[in-house]
Amino acid sequence: MNKDMREIAAGAIKIATDAGAWAAAADITSRRRVEIGYRERKPETIKESSTRDLQLSLYVDGRYSAQGTSDLRPAALKRFVTDAVAATRLIAPDPMRTLPDPKYYQGRVERDLGLVDPAYSSWTAADRHAWAKTLEAACLARGKDRLVSVSTQVSDSHVDHLRLASNGFEGVEESTFYQAVLRVTAQDQGDRRPNGFNFAVAMSRKALPSPEEIGAVAADRTLALLGAKKIKTETLPIIIENRGVDRVIGSLLEAMSGRAVQQKQSFLADKKGQRIASELLTLVDDPFVPGGLGSSLFDGEGMTAKRRVMIDAGVLKELWVSWYYSRKLGCEPTSGGSFNLLIPPGKRSVAEIMKDLGRGILITDFIGGNSNSTTGDASVGISGQLFDKGQIAHPVSEMNIAGNTLAFWSNLVEVANDPWLYGGDRYPSLVFKDVVVAGV
Repeated sequence: MNKDMREIAAGAIKIATDAGAWAAAADITSRRRVEIGYRERKPETIKESSTRDLQLSLYVDGRYSAQGTSDLRPAALKRFVTDAVAATRLIAPDPMRTLPDPKYYQGRVERDLGLVDPAYSSWTAADRHAWAKTLEAACLARGKDRLVSVSTQVSDSHVDHLRLASNGFEGVEESTFYQAVLRVTAQDQGDRRPNGFNFAVAMSRKALPSPEEIGAVAADRTLALLGAKKIKTETLPIIIENRGVDRVIGSLLEAMSGRAVQQKQSFLADKKGQRIASELLTLVDDPFVPGGLGSSLFDGEGMTAKRRVMIDAGVLKELWVSWYYSRKLGCEPTSGGSFNLLIPPGKRSVAEIMKDLGRGILITDFIGGNSNSTTGDASVGISGQLFDKGQIAHPVSEMNIAGNTLAFWSNLVEVANDPWLYGGDRYPSLVFKDVVVAGV
């Protein structure tokens, strides 16, 4: 398949350069995806799709465009590329748009990142149905008559990707992907029907929890929402559960992009080398995590992937700067985006930490929210559990936390020992002091 994909990519680049493009890069992705969904103990959705598409980056007379097609027949491809080159000539010039300097392609070390499950070809339709059934059955068994509805979804994919550029880059990637998701509704007092969920994602089946565990946890998380209520506005310590950290760290990450800095939309524009958070925050971007959802040997532009410490003990060390924005900013490029983000875990469990905190809130989910990358101001709705000296008092919901991102991260006081292993990034639960939680 890679040989066929390479011929198509090389052919598209040749057509483009013959039509007058100064340079071109072609990305071809071939994907097979299967999805099985169950509800009320019977199949609700059964989908299978196979796609192959081309994304073409064109550099023509100092102009740039990115265009895509899924029609890869020779005659159709020639028309598409020729028309794309002509259309690119109509765009305003941007001299900063070029392919990366080939020196940034160098130093790539070929290694097995564990992105392909060798057992994928043996994953049958019967296996998929059995997983979906078991997820639902485990959830219903745990929740019994307190659950109104349970829907499950099991999906998997096999992906081949090839990138080829006219200035010498070539890279191929193959990966598999599994996902299990449950959405659950419970019956609360009156007409209240809180919605809960659970999910797990991994590159191999062996890396996933059992379907019985995933289903039972979905029921437990939903039932924990029963009887939720607001409390009075209060300044409290909070613990943000590992799987929810990505919702609060997002405003920090957004401001760490070269685009935001160049567009003067980043509150971190002049903060490189300065402390921006508690010394307990270290953030690592590691493209080489075995089986990591973001693991890769090269980034989206073909530049060789490198492990980077983005924040070191609270000090901002790096930004994500693509080739294009490095030219506009006059600095060295790093990468246009992150790979696998990690916060090194601490030594204590959430249960141990709760015992020492007194009264606080364990945040297990977020509702809505917004952030301003220019000022750092952010606000988000929360739900979770009010606790006191390690004991759960009652669930809370429809409350809000708001403030400035820099002030918020300066209040990080402990990192738990429980990195979340079943999502895109691997964050442990985080503890913050003196957070104003707005309620009634």
